[in-house]
Amino acid sequence: MERTFAALKPDAIKRGLMGKILSRFEDKGYKIIAMKLINVSKDLASKHYAEHVGKPFYDSLIEYITSGPVLAMILEGENAILGVRHIVGKTNPDDADVGSIRADFCTVKEYNAVHASDCIESAKREMELWFSPDEICDNYKTMSEIVMGV
Repeated sequence: MERTFAALKPDAIKRGLMGKILSRFEDKGYKIIAMKLINVSKDLASKHYAEHVGKPFYDSLIEYITSGPVLAMILEGENAILGVRHIVGKTNPDDADVGSIRADFCTVKEYNAVHASDCIESAKREMELWFSPDEICDNYKTMSEIVMGV
């Protein structure tokens, strides 16, 4: 089993898309083992986007992610990093595959509705940044796991 970080950004929250987006992850079989709705501080935002410091779009990233609530989560499942990225779609919604979250729900690249870790290192860093160990609920079984006797 692999874990990854994902977050629904302010645009998704403001537009009432949380349920629709979460169902995509759950329908694919990923287990949500941590989740919280938070107002992101500038400090957390700057740590999250640290690799973009100095780029022309850095300030707008910080402004956007701190503009409203964010639903942060950790997902668990087989090949979760690659699988969740595939469900999310390419960063530019115009290039994202039809049926992906970004193709279906994002209006412009700058106001992307969702974030997903792009590699093992990023997932580890982002999970540790956004969640403490006691916020992770990995000691439960989904109904499908119970039915299948896993």
